[in-house]
Amino acid sequence: MPVPGYDPEDIDDTLESHLGEDGLRERLSDEEWEAYQHEDASLVDILDESEIERLLDADGN
Repeated sequence: MPVPGYDPEDIDDTLESHLGEDGLRERLSDEEWEAYQHEDASLVDILDESEIERLLDADGN
């Protein structure tokens, strides 16, 4: 059973909620957006560690 907050899908959901679809689209290249839309890659795979930390820290997580 996954621990909430550590499941990559939970992290993706949190990151997506912080960015919104428009913000997410602006941050990703066309190739990254395509991979994300087709579920070939998660945001955890695409975004770098410092950006993920910054986005999660914005909510105090």
